Amino acid sequence: MNLSKPIIVLIAARVSALGLPVPAVGSGGVVETPCAPRIDSVLMLRPDPLADDPAVIWYDDFDGPVKAYTESQGPVDSNESFGSAGGAMLSLYEKGSLGTGNRKVFFGDSPTGRVVHKGGTYDEIYWRIYVKHQRGWTGGGPAKLSRATSIVSPNWAQAMIAHVWSSGEALTLDPATGVRGDQVVTRRYNDFEMLRWLGNRPTSRFLLSSTDEAGRWVCVEAYAKLNTPGRKDGLNRLWIDGRLEAERTGLDWRGSYTGHGINAVFLETYWNSGSPVPQKRWIDNFVISTQFIGPVTCSTNPTVVKTPYEGPASQQSWQLEIAADPDGKTVVWQSSLITAADRLTVNTQTGRFTGPLEGKTELAPAQTWFLRVRQQSTTGQASLWSPWHQPFKTPARQ
Repeated sequence: MNLSKPIIVLIAARVSALGLPVPAVGSGGVVETPCAPRIDSVLMLRPDPLADDPAVIWYDDFDGPVKAYTESQGPVDSNESFGSAGGAMLSLYEKGSLGTGNRKVFFGDSPTGRVVHKGGTYDEIYWRIYVKHQRGWTGGGPAKLSRATSIVSPNWAQAMIAHVWSSGEALTLDPATGVRGDQVVTRRYNDFEMLRWLGNRPTSRFLLSSTDEAGRWVCVEAYAKLNTPGRKDGLNRLWIDGRLEAERTGLDWRGSYTGHGINAVFLETYWNSGSPVPQKRWIDNFVISTQFIGPVTCSTNPTVVKTPYEGPASQQSWQLEIAADPDGKTVVWQSSLITAADRLTVNTQTGRFTGPLEGKTELAPAQTWFLRVRQQSTTGQASLWSPWHQPFKTPARQ
């Protein structure tokens, strides 16, 4: 005898008597609730402070004139962009295909390519992108996302490579060296026979290429620091959504070789086994810098964009909270029930400042903030809160 449906009906009657929303009961007596949404993006401050930051080696928000890359494959998609304006690099996957789309930047002491910041030597760099997988993404992660490397010859022989690659739905760092002693032994690009791999653990806890995290923009930043020549003190780090997700220490990237530093960063699409279905991925806000980059900078009264509603019936309202830390221990703003479309501007008309910002009219400057969101259906059911995610910075006071 199936008791599930009568029990749910009894609970529904009790809840109704209390004057609270009655759960929507679907087939088989299962209570239907909306999916937990995410914040798709936030509107960046314009002009972006990074655009003329002296520490920045390369900046491309894919919104203006096409930048001159050494190699560029695939279009800019004007229908997708972080913050809902402009464009983004498209990674296109036909069913069974390896994917189409890449961008290659050469800089500093590279001996080949269209070199920017020519003549500089860079022993450590950061590179940041925003990544979005189309809603309903399936099949895990395409093997390749990005890499930083040291090119030492016109035929692209490499002294080292800092790979940011997929590991199932997660990301991993997969550093490699092409040096033995003080000599580069690789003879060409991706000379796997001569490369020595330094280990690809741990993987990220964050499942970037999962269906749950698809359909919204995610901040991914990596860092590579070459070892002191002759020592094993190199570093490789990975941040996702504002949290350190993977770290490698004690790396011997280059032995005692000093001929070239890190001088190229590639954005990639290649899926070794091919995509199981036709689908798309986008990359936006690509920055290479000598300093930690972090998430985008927004106004102290930022505008926030929520992912579209998924669940029973349709959306009735949604709520947003802002915290001063990645675990939500210090909540500084809470929205009212928002019945308008999937975006709002954070101010005293749409919610209230609380905690250390009680009585204020804007977020404090020069800080990083985290968001979470939930939504409610017209049947009265509220989703779970999203995780704290989509960090952004506020600018310093001028």
